[in-house]
Amino acid sequence: MNKFVYMFNEGNSNQKELLGGKGANLAEMTRIGLPVPFGFTISTKACLSYYELGQSTSVELEFQILEALKKLEKETEKKLGDPTNPLLVSVRSGAVHSMPGMMDTVLNLGMNDETAQGLAQLTNNPRFAFDCYRRFIQMFSDVVLKVDAFYFEQCVEETREEKGYRSDPEMSADDWKEVIEKYKGIVKKHCKRMFPQDPKEQLFLAINAVFDSWNNQRAVVYRRLQNIPGDLGTAVNIQSMVFGNMGNDSGTGVAFTRNPSTGEAKLYGEYLINAQGEDVVAGIRTPQPIATLQDEMPTVYQQFIDTSELLETHYKDMQDIEFTVERGQLFILQTRTGKRTAQAAIRIAVEMVKENIISKQEAILRVDPDQLNQLLHRQIDDSTDKTLLTKGLPASPGAATGQVVFTADDAEKLTHDHKKVILVRPETTPDDIHGMIASQATVTSRGGMTSHAAVVARGMGKACICGCEALSINLKQKHFSVGDIVINEGDIITVDGSTGEIFLGEIKMIEPGLSDEFQLLLTWADEERKLGVRANADNPEDAKKALEFGAGGIGLCRTEHMFMDPKRIPIVQEMILAETNEERNKALAKLLPMQQEDFEGIFEAMNGNPVTIRLLDPPLHEFLPDKDELLVEVTKLRMINTPSTELNEKERLLRKVRQLHEFNPMLGHRGCRLGMIFPEIYVMQAKAIFYAITKVTARGFKVKPEIMIPLVGHVNELKEMRNLVQSAEMLVSDETGQSYSYLIGTMIEVPRAALTADSIAEEADFFSFGTNDLTQTTFGYSRDDAEGKFLQAYIDQKILQENPFSTLDVEGVGKLVETGVKLGKQTKPSLKTGICGEHGGEKKSIQFCHEVGLDYVSCSPYRVPLARLAAAQANIRHSQVEQALQVQL
Repeated sequence: MNKFVYMFNEGNSNQKELLGGKGANLAEMTRIGLPVPFGFTISTKACLSYYELGQSTSVELEFQILEALKKLEKETEKKLGDPTNPLLVSVRSGAVHSMPGMMDTVLNLGMNDETAQGLAQLTNNPRFAFDCYRRFIQMFSDVVLKVDAFYFEQCVEETREEKGYRSDPEMSADDWKEVIEKYKGIVKKHCKRMFPQDPKEQLFLAINAVFDSWNNQRAVVYRRLQNIPGDLGTAVNIQSMVFGNMGNDSGTGVAFTRNPSTGEAKLYGEYLINAQGEDVVAGIRTPQPIATLQDEMPTVYQQFIDTSELLETHYKDMQDIEFTVERGQLFILQTRTGKRTAQAAIRIAVEMVKENIISKQEAILRVDPDQLNQLLHRQIDDSTDKTLLTKGLPASPGAATGQVVFTADDAEKLTHDHKKVILVRPETTPDDIHGMIASQATVTSRGGMTSHAAVVARGMGKACICGCEALSINLKQKHFSVGDIVINEGDIITVDGSTGEIFLGEIKMIEPGLSDEFQLLLTWADEERKLGVRANADNPEDAKKALEFGAGGIGLCRTEHMFMDPKRIPIVQEMILAETNEERNKALAKLLPMQQEDFEGIFEAMNGNPVTIRLLDPPLHEFLPDKDELLVEVTKLRMINTPSTELNEKERLLRKVRQLHEFNPMLGHRGCRLGMIFPEIYVMQAKAIFYAITKVTARGFKVKPEIMIPLVGHVNELKEMRNLVQSAEMLVSDETGQSYSYLIGTMIEVPRAALTADSIAEEADFFSFGTNDLTQTTFGYSRDDAEGKFLQAYIDQKILQENPFSTLDVEGVGKLVETGVKLGKQTKPSLKTGICGEHGGEKKSIQFCHEVGLDYVSCSPYRVPLARLAAAQANIRHSQVEQALQVQL
């Protein structure tokens, strides 16, 4: 018999794969004696079984749930559906990885007409009882019966207005009874059935709804964003209810043991008196800071402080804790590793090392490399004049400028049109996830630092401001106002999530720097990593930025980017349009000193660090005007019917564009094929490199040049190009009287090069795997076409697990890389190997590069810190696996 259901006292924190993160932590807290309301967890295995059976629960699972319910009833001395002493439970999702707000929850399950009356008599608090009942009807109808929550919220709002109330706590028991009857009418109208009164029917319907929510749209979008596998399933936690809405000696809240935005070692959170949990996270009421609980309930506050310290010490990490106070008694409903910004993650990791809680290696593993991009976002320039509009709660740091939008759909649509937007809402719900992803930042008028908007924005590393009560938002007319100032949809605002400030218009930003904690963590990472980290840089400015971020050299300098300068394009076109070698050499003679100047700047910036220079790679037509636009211009000039020099030049240009036109330029006349047919271009570039070395070394700088021949597929191509570069070097050497030390290698970016790497290595000093093109040529995908037309569908349908242009395809492309490294080093053990595609700055790809023994990865300057950290993590994990294997042996 499969065991699907576990009581809280049967599990522990090591069973997250089975019990989900929430269930495992509830079990662990029960085990160490914390005040946890008792319950049971339906495992992730049960969820997978549910989907295998076509979204149906098996008889075996139903039996185990009912047996667990009996144990819960015995423990609490209450019974589900008993009018005299009713057991009420929460039904909550609990995935293996934290997915805040993405799946569904039902509270107060077990309420019906009879138990509502019984609870009123039992507690001598009818208002509390009927408040619980109306909450249950609304939540159950939304989650299980799929009746939009809007109808219920509208009903409460209208009732409040009719009675002249400003907030829900003013509603009496009779008011809630009236609302309950209206709620039942809403359910009957939209579901064509009465609201279910049988608590066991409610329970099984709610469990199925939570299982179903594993694959709702927002959960799928969030999993894709966070790279969470879709085949894990969710657990379901059935927990006896405790109530924070039983009066002013009750309350509910969420707190972090450290500040999740800054990392400061200080309790951080919020609570509401006389409220239930969803009131805090949904942002319906703006809560109070946790520190003020000391004045309201000093004994409870101290107990919570002690519990928070115990949980952080036990788990050795910052905790996100949900709690409820029922009539002065503290209950812990949940603890989990808290979501945090990159800034906070680094500070917490470093300070926990200093506090002797964790080791340096654990600190390195604690920080997700992907999060580091948050720290490299721009901030508002304080020296700039600003017009402050208003201020809210600083829920997630960072600054952003964009057009105001009021719906998630509009945010997504405008972002697809390459517009930058800021989503403004009264509060966000999990259904807004796609809009939050699309937006530069999120602003809400309600909710606090632990609301849905705040938690999700922090997880995504996006700026967020919450609880900005000065905003009067009109969703119908799509504008908001602050006093007399009205901001319409499409107007530009700037937000600072670090301060909570909202400004009118666009404001100048400044480039970010690295904090002392960040620098220290990266120093620890450098001590651990074996992979070198270089940067892709095409100019001195990028080279300097790469060094600032800790790069050990340049792994890819794309010379074609130097040709794209508007001042140089006419000379490049002159070179392309040349009819004779003499004409072409004349143009190349003009380009040579420009190239030399570029290389001098980069060599000086890198001063002794290796610089890999790729000779010209793209097809020549890319430097010429668009064929269709040129045809329109020629046609217009011909219509004038007067011969002119301009017409002659345009016609000549059009002929050349047609001549150079290729049906598939990616596989056409580019890379070393250009050098084979137009060797004078590569000669010019090689001479510019050697002239630059001469000048720079004379000024006292050290130079380590590496000349890379692109797109080699056959050893004979590399042999020819190597001879060409060496001949150019000899010409310059004869002229300058200087000898040069340099390497010549190739970019491996077609499968044949990887498969014949043993022969290619005979002519190469290094291999650099160009994994962008290697992915295109291995899959037979044109990246632009694939990503625009079918690749996302492939990922959604699980044809591919991930975008192979973002994360290296280990099974296919990775096998070619591994083969190329192995064959190349068989021929030449001293051969240097690295990758310089975008994968060089992606953590999973970096792990693979470490495993196959590459010498370095190269990525954009702003991803260098990420790569340094990921390379260290790769080595630590590799060592941990090896140690585990030795223990087994």
